[in-house]
Amino acid sequence: MKKLFLFFALLSGFTGIAQPQDSKELQENAKAYMRQGDYDNAALLLIKALEQSPSDLSIAKDLALNYYFQKENTKALETIKPLLDRSDVDDQSFQIAGNIYKALDQPKEAEAMYKKAIKKFPKSGALYNEYGELLSSLQNTSAINQWEKGIEMDPGYSGNYYNAAKYYYFTTDKIWSIIYAEIFINIESLSARTTEVKSVLLDSYKKLFSGDLLKNLEGKNNFEQAFILSMNKANAVAENGINAESLTMIRTRFVLDWFEKYATKFPFRLFEYHQQLLREGIFPAYNQWIFGATENLMAYQNWTNAHATEYTDFSNFQKGRIFKVPTGQYYHK
Repeated sequence: MKKLFLFFALLSGFTGIAQPQDSKELQENAKAYMRQGDYDNAALLLIKALEQSPSDLSIAKDLALNYYFQKENTKALETIKPLLDRSDVDDQSFQIAGNIYKALDQPKEAEAMYKKAIKKFPKSGALYNEYGELLSSLQNTSAINQWEKGIEMDPGYSGNYYNAAKYYYFTTDKIWSIIYAEIFINIESLSARTTEVKSVLLDSYKKLFSGDLLKNLEGKNNFEQAFILSMNKANAVAENGINAESLTMIRTRFVLDWFEKYATKFPFRLFEYHQQLLREGIFPAYNQWIFGATENLMAYQNWTNAHATEYTDFSNFQKGRIFKVPTGQYYHK
């Protein structure tokens, strides 16, 4: 009797294992394969999941993305294209489509798609960023217009700041390479791109102070003029060179002057953050974090050892907050 019971128990177990999975279980298992780089098995499961739930947008997106990872871009386009006309399409579907068009070297189709996508999702920073990158790859200087619009419409998305900061770095306008670079560093403080943008920020300050600041007032809007006038208050400090220590003094004077004269008219999260760091007594550590390691890694390490408490306080403070620029604080007009 015990053997008979065990037989039925095992049979029941095998029956449970053999039970068909629903579409969501298949999708989740497919994602696990994708994370492992096993795109063939992922495709098998996603195709089966889509057969069960042919109207499921997320499964179709995953299948298109999986084909893209497989470099099966024709299949990827055939999968994603019908989704773009659906009423429930999301901006991520257009992002996937954009990558596929780029992989197929179809820039005209990609541009038409991005225009359609932005019309449908005018607040998607990712779409502006990727459209700008497409235009930039085509040597079209209007790319900056897309990155600027992305910053205005979706100020929490970091990619537009990254590209805009680098764009302005290669122009004579160092105001916005400075501002956008530092905002990027605070939004995306631990990515592989952060070190690159810290160098852009340091060099932009060097170039800003390389000549007569007040000559830059002509043609600037009110915010930009206020920035130059406040920065010029510390011009004498810059005469001894631009480094982490001098920038701490320059930027401290800037913040004090800004909040005395301009903060009410131009509320700006980045400068408010500087003021907060000053009040907390950790503004020097913040400036060392940005400029010190970029300028001289050994000197930066020596500074952190000599100011261990201050550096620890800043690190703890930084870990406990999320930097976010409010909508409406856009002054590049």
